Amino acid sequence: MSLKATSKDLPLIDVYWSFRSPYSYLATPDMMALRADYDVRVALRPVLPIAVRKPDFFDPAKAAWAKYILLDWPRRAEFMEMPAHWPSPDPIVQNLTTMKIASDQPYIFRLSSYGVEAERRGLGVPFAKEVAHLLFGGTKDWDKGEHLALAASRAGLDLGEMDAAIEGGDHLAELDANQAALEAAGHWGVPCFVFEGEPFFGQDRVTLLRWRLDQRGIAKR
Repeated sequence: MSLKATSKDLPLIDVYWSFRSPYSYLATPDMMALRADYDVRVALRPVLPIAVRKPDFFDPAKAAWAKYILLDWPRRAEFMEMPAHWPSPDPIVQNLTTMKIASDQPYIFRLSSYGVEAERRGLGVPFAKEVAHLLFGGTKDWDKGEHLALAASRAGLDLGEMDAAIEGGDHLAELDANQAALEAAGHWGVPCFVFEGEPFFGQDRVTLLRWRLDQRGIAKR
């Protein structure tokens, strides 16, 4: 079955995903491969980063946890032979020394709403892949010029049409609904793959998810 023939009656894998998460970025090749390898629908479910949802999560007492992530994700990227650059600008306006989250967030709500709209148009996963590689792949000032428009075009989307759709739309409400669904599935972090109500948290759990798909007899393409 071709990707174009994928319909909503196929087995569903929901991917709860954040545009600020380096591990979500690292999950994009697996997301694309699942779509290519199995007769499944892989649905992008964007959520707002925990830095926006729970700003006090990043208190100074947890700075060591943040430092570990900044150590770990680049080596994981190196292992996977993927570029590893912290986005410039950061999708979340945050002081990485004090961990304080700014009240004004000009990027993440727009990016996340784009993700919702891309999924509504059936191209959430390709859009997430293109934008994540733009952010974490080393493109400085990704928010300026034609960078986002070209990323959307590579995913088969028109950024101008998406801008019109999210203006006054209910995309932020869907982000909240996605977060509630993630928590209902038994987790809180990203990336999290959910298949038949079972969560598989982390980019390094996709092999386990594939084992489950094979165990359930999901057809391969």
